[in-house]
Amino acid sequence: MLFLWHGNIQNKNVQNRPKSSMLDSEDQIQLNTAQLQQQRRVASLRRLQSEIDLLEKAYALQSQKVASIRKEWQLETDPSRKFQYSHQLQEAEQTLTELGDKLKALEQEVQAIADVILAVEQGIYVTRPPHEDKCYQAITQPGALIRIKAPQKMGKTLLLEKILNYARQQGYRTAKLDLKLAEVEILKDLKTFLQWICVDVADSLELEPQLAKHWQEVFGVNKNCTRYFQKYLLSSSDKPLVLAIDNFERLFNYPEIFPQFCLLLRGWYEAAKSSDHIGNIWKKLRLVIVHSTESYPSLDINHSPFNVGSTIELLEFNLQQVIELANQNNLGKQREQDLSAFMGLIGGHPYLMQQAINHLKNQQVTPEELLRLAPTEQGIFRDHLRQQFQHLQRNPQLELGYKKVVMTNTPVMLDTEVTFKLHSLGLVKLVSNDCVPSCDLYRQYFSNRLG
Repeated sequence: MLFLWHGNIQNKNVQNRPKSSMLDSEDQIQLNTAQLQQQRRVASLRRLQSEIDLLEKAYALQSQKVASIRKEWQLETDPSRKFQYSHQLQEAEQTLTELGDKLKALEQEVQAIADVILAVEQGIYVTRPPHEDKCYQAITQPGALIRIKAPQKMGKTLLLEKILNYARQQGYRTAKLDLKLAEVEILKDLKTFLQWICVDVADSLELEPQLAKHWQEVFGVNKNCTRYFQKYLLSSSDKPLVLAIDNFERLFNYPEIFPQFCLLLRGWYEAAKSSDHIGNIWKKLRLVIVHSTESYPSLDINHSPFNVGSTIELLEFNLQQVIELANQNNLGKQREQDLSAFMGLIGGHPYLMQQAINHLKNQQVTPEELLRLAPTEQGIFRDHLRQQFQHLQRNPQLELGYKKVVMTNTPVMLDTEVTFKLHSLGLVKLVSNDCVPSCDLYRQYFSNRLG
């Protein structure tokens, strides 16, 4: 279970506006945006679950096929026929592996979306000063760009929700793109990808797409996307537009898209610096980019959105924040000592700490027993640990590198790409350029599994 930090945001501008029995259409849209976004998450969840159901059926059929071919291969005595069965078995097992990988990826997406849905509904929020105030101040600046970075499951998406909620309270329009939800076919072609963005943002603002009207083939795709935002999305209202892009790191593996899209975003940011009519239009755009690793492909320094604007790096909770999380979960003062013991195992990792709190609340198992079993397949973190182990198994370089990290008590220097991928997964902390396990839970579990 994930959590959503809860804060009481006061908006004097909103409070001081004269009350009216009638709301204009844009105000009504803003009042409904948060609810609409939650509905879109639920719809995405259902769509992904349908895909999982189909994949599970395909996986079951393929498993039967593999078993059947393997049986024929074992019974066959003719060398020629046995060779044919061997080849068929190899192909069938490869297909089964691919289906399994797709199934696991979809299940992870479903879990991530389900966690956010639950977090929004629960309304729990632990502040991380000064990050919130810094983001609230930045988002009100014309042409702002905010970049939020942290390993997976550290609360980036939930902080993003707070920023968007604050922006709505300022009367701003908001649109959020979750790149995890973009289908692979969309990410294979720059034109398709940019048109998907244009339509998705228009849909978030409850505007007609009007893509045919504003997209002229005589221009390049980046120019067309810029014209669409400038002449339509930004010009359709005097109110600022906050465009949030979550899971930006997904683009790192698409060289056809990543550098051109970064060039586009940097161009929009620079356009807002102009004092002419065009610059005033782009001042209404506020960008928020969220990603889980610094290991992005190399970019021209003048074409990158990663070296401008405000940067927010989320770290683990400290003890005071963990206690606040426990209080909001109604854990009780008598459990604070138990939390300290868990911090010795998992640090202040927000996701893992929430799991620990949930089990301490149930009181079905003693804290001592929870701690003893935690780094095992019987422990409360087993699903998370297995998921991390699967990430390593899919990449032999990561597995070998992490084995070096957990099998020694001193910081280890690894290949730069391996280091950043392990950091993105939250498996290591960086000490200068070297790696150490993020927490003792990981050291205990993976030294056993990889040793």
